[in-house]
Amino acid sequence: MNSDPTASQAQAAERLQQLQTQYQEILTQGLSLDLTRGKPSTAQLDLSDALDGILQGDFRAADGTDCRNYGGGLGLPEARKLAANYLECKPEQTLVGGNSSLQLMYQCVLYNHLFGDQEGAAWSREAGGGKVKFLCPSPGYDRHFSVCEALGIEMIPVALNAEGPDMDQVEKLVQADPLIKGIWCVPKYSNPSGIVYSEATVQRLARLGSLAGANFRIIWDNAYAVHHLVENPPELANLLSLSEQVGTLDNVYAIGSTSKITFAGAGIAFLASSETNIRNLARHLSYVTIGPDKVNQLRHVRFLQDNATIAAHMEKQREILKPKFDLVLQHLDLAFTGKCVGGDPIGTWTRPAGGYFILFDTQPGLAREVVRLTGAAGVKLTPAGATWPYGEDPQDTNIRLAPSFPQLEEIAAAMKIFTLCVELATLKRSLEKS
Repeated sequence: MNSDPTASQAQAAERLQQLQTQYQEILTQGLSLDLTRGKPSTAQLDLSDALDGILQGDFRAADGTDCRNYGGGLGLPEARKLAANYLECKPEQTLVGGNSSLQLMYQCVLYNHLFGDQEGAAWSREAGGGKVKFLCPSPGYDRHFSVCEALGIEMIPVALNAEGPDMDQVEKLVQADPLIKGIWCVPKYSNPSGIVYSEATVQRLARLGSLAGANFRIIWDNAYAVHHLVENPPELANLLSLSEQVGTLDNVYAIGSTSKITFAGAGIAFLASSETNIRNLARHLSYVTIGPDKVNQLRHVRFLQDNATIAAHMEKQREILKPKFDLVLQHLDLAFTGKCVGGDPIGTWTRPAGGYFILFDTQPGLAREVVRLTGAAGVKLTPAGATWPYGEDPQDTNIRLAPSFPQLEEIAAAMKIFTLCVELATLKRSLEKS
């Protein structure tokens, strides 16, 4: 039976009973499946095993630096060149750190919040006891929101549409409130919706500093820049170049990493901004480190080499990832295409061209219940609401699916349970209302 608005009450009740029986049978199986975080699979990590031993005892950088020693706060020159090619900027505008891009983002926000680029420029001082605020395009990345929570920065959700953040809303907010000091952005294959910011949106973001003031920062987390799922991926406009053209490069921190390119826990992270910002941030970082892991930077330079080598490597990643995303979409298509309850679709979902996530939307008010049901049945999902500031999805609809880590058979098992739980929760509530 199709659970659509034409179904009779009796048919709906019969279908609900079938779903409840199936669900009870699943509970007895003791399953343990995980679709929570976008982790690379073992097969993806295996593609970078050549990193181990690639130096063959040669620890000298191109300028003669012994990478085993202290120093090099900005990163190896060849690592900065690799980062610049990746981020489409000049090597002098880059800083290469350790393995974590999240750590670099945290350091950027912390530095501006507590210290600032010059006397009196610290966000916290400017606030004068008030709350520093950040714009958070939502649904978004939960770890960005955690940075704000950790530092006591108030988060303001802004709408995220198919073009990117609602720039009318963004521009209005920053002009009305000088305590709004930044915006989080995942511009390509956004986490979790998978959208790519349009050129018009990026152009407006480049001009945002002129509206918001010198102390405003765009945290441009381009985590999925090369993580394509399609053969002809969409292009993303270059915020760094556009900002430089209009004189707002000081307002931008663009971040990338190899965390999902090579080894997730042992990659390199890098950042680009104006040369002034890079010098200031490097000085701040010198208080907490005598230099990054330059041996690992050298390994990555010799392994990844250039953008063409990275593209070839990522094509191998795509061959591993695409079947997993296709399988999730097949299950969603089969279970829900054209099916309604109460006159509305049971669910809607994204079809990303890249990245690590598929965003599924239940009918309003059901995401938490679906996550609860799937969790009890042995399928772990990211908590409902995690894609919103403070964990509060106002419509309780968003569920993030992350199929990268499990094997295909595990994804198939998990999606059967997920689709069952979505229909079960939707039909149960509909009958309770009728």
